[in-house]
Amino acid sequence: MRLQVLGCGDAFGSGGRFNTCFHVDPSAGGDGDAFLIDCGASSLIAIRRFGVDPNRIRSVFLTHLHGDHFGGLPWLILDGQLVSGRTRPLTVVGPPGTAERLPAAMEVLFPGSSTAECRFAVEVVEIEAGRPVEVAGVTAAAFAMRHPSGAPAHALRIESAGRVVSYTGDTEWVEDIVAAGRGADLMIAEGYTVERPVKFHLDWATLKRRLPEIGPKRLILTHMSPEMIAHPPDGYIAAEDGLVVAL
Repeated sequence: MRLQVLGCGDAFGSGGRFNTCFHVDPSAGGDGDAFLIDCGASSLIAIRRFGVDPNRIRSVFLTHLHGDHFGGLPWLILDGQLVSGRTRPLTVVGPPGTAERLPAAMEVLFPGSSTAECRFAVEVVEIEAGRPVEVAGVTAAAFAMRHPSGAPAHALRIESAGRVVSYTGDTEWVEDIVAAGRGADLMIAEGYTVERPVKFHLDWATLKRRLPEIGPKRLILTHMSPEMIAHPPDGYIAAEDGLVVAL
């Protein structure tokens, strides 16, 4: 399995980074289905920057419905229709409310796009905490987080090709972070600040205290504020746009 960070920035472009988007290739050989975890507003630009084939992206798994985590979907869909000549279905897995919010976003950004005839199917699967789903050989389980976004916010635990990747999304500390990340081959966690509490966001000091219970094999911190970007990594991999991790 190969995971590439296409975007690891916060909502405000701290450090000049793209919005959140992780590209996962289970085969690591470039010849099978790939998927995204989150697809922030700048994700199509990042896809072009890092040479990713958008037509190989079979599914997109969303943690929550803020624009810096799902706002790139309208452009990914429009690119498939108007530029990349996509014909294969695309499945979007997101929290309850996704089936309503996605076409609404498309209409705001590109009026008429949500009802235009399309050469490929876009299927929305709404996932609830405690009810795993399987899409194109990928199993995803959702865990309730605390981050208001007009719909439930989730951490995701994703299993594919015999590996487990977990991602907290954006959230302040909740106990289900332990279950979401326990023993994962790779845990991706928000590390918004070093230790300064920010409501609805996760600081490194809090996560660090609980890491022995979680026990991930590797840890990446993402969605970092300027103070966190400047902090020397101590026990984690600091995410950077373009970073590749082999699992």
